[in-house]
Amino acid sequence: MSDQEYDLVVIGGGPGGYVAAIRAAQLGMKTACVEKRGALGGTCLNVGCIPSKALLQSSEKFADANKHFAEHGVKLGKIELDLKAMMGRKDKVVSNLTGGIEFLFKKNKITYIKGEGSIPKAGEVAVKLTDGGNETLKAKKILIATGSESTPLPGLDIDEKQIVTSTGALELGKVPKSMVVVGAGVIGLELGSVWSRLGAEVTVVEFLDRILPGMDGDIAKQTQRVLTKQGLKFKLGKKVTGAKKTKTAVTLTVEPAKGGDAEEIKADVVLVSIGRRPYTDGLGLEELGVNKDNRGIIQVNESFETNVPGIYAIGDCVPGPMLAHKAEEEGTICVEMMAGQSGHIDYNLVPGVVYTWPEVASVGKTEEQLKEDGVDYRVGKFPFTANSRAQAIGDTDGLVKVLADKVTDRVLGVHILGPLAGDILAEAVIAMEFGASAEDIARTCHSHPGMGEAVKEAALAVDGRPIHI
Repeated sequence: MSDQEYDLVVIGGGPGGYVAAIRAAQLGMKTACVEKRGALGGTCLNVGCIPSKALLQSSEKFADANKHFAEHGVKLGKIELDLKAMMGRKDKVVSNLTGGIEFLFKKNKITYIKGEGSIPKAGEVAVKLTDGGNETLKAKKILIATGSESTPLPGLDIDEKQIVTSTGALELGKVPKSMVVVGAGVIGLELGSVWSRLGAEVTVVEFLDRILPGMDGDIAKQTQRVLTKQGLKFKLGKKVTGAKKTKTAVTLTVEPAKGGDAEEIKADVVLVSIGRRPYTDGLGLEELGVNKDNRGIIQVNESFETNVPGIYAIGDCVPGPMLAHKAEEEGTICVEMMAGQSGHIDYNLVPGVVYTWPEVASVGKTEEQLKEDGVDYRVGKFPFTANSRAQAIGDTDGLVKVLADKVTDRVLGVHILGPLAGDILAEAVIAMEFGASAEDIARTCHSHPGMGEAVKEAALAVDGRPIHI
């Protein structure tokens, strides 16, 4: 048993966990963070958001050099791919950032313990240390921030070489000639785009009859058109029912989701990306009696406390979108409420971004949701083909779509397909946090020439008065 008692012990050093630990330390709490990976940052930083964005950027440059530099008057000789160097850059980005978090822990005097944590009882965290041995920490409060893992698909045994999750897809030693991506969500489209740009023939198989479930349908359709133009192939309304492996290939059995004749698809690599599930194995939650739903999601109150006093949970372990920035917000709010402060997060205003190119970004309600809820609304759209900055840089695919209440004009949702959509979306998130109307955005002066002008024009279009179309 440790001779020190901590105000807070955080289990998990991902975006939610490490941010919570830092904020708790800032608030004067004696804090420890237990992480078994051996590197801070969680899935996001080590095998998720950050390495995938590094590869997306590198592969995008490779594709630009091959296909678009000449349009700008830049002529090159033969373009060659150095995959080892590309992977090396990705790894360096990751190591720089994980090292940065360790520095922040030292700066804030947070005890960082490498090992696997469990909770034998409220007030104690047992740690199986990475270097051997065991340690038990006393804690006034315990925060579970253990994140999530890839959801498996029955019949497909993951080996991270031929049948891979996102983890294996970030570490391939060579560009496969062909790849099948199972699942047309964010992860599948992003990593499918990476390997397609580098030369793989990519086919995306999706159970639903559309890509990007949960995103605005209109935007999803246009995204599919753009990605198809880039070379991705789509098989929608299909389910994978089996797989056979040889040393060189995987043959998938694919059937129509609504029933029908099966077909076979052969590929060098299969990426399984059908979603993620909470990772809470080995914590001892069942023995403690912590309430979870049938999907394994921990149930918490408004203070993120479970039904067991003194045990809290945030991030992918609790309800809401499984996004790093959502976990960070929850981590901050959770420990601030522990310290007697107030906290708030509007889950309707958690932005979502798909980092394909062009990017897809969304906040608030989709058209489908507004129709289902019986809300009267107006739509304003503006294409990037009519935006001067987009024309100047040669990125004109996509549009901005603003949804506003028909009576009050309050903005209910903003959806963007276009260059740097995730960054452009930020003004819409802030506007909606303050209850802005479409007219408020339309009356705000935007810099020219800028991508953000498309948001202004879409807001004007809600009232039927865009200037440049």
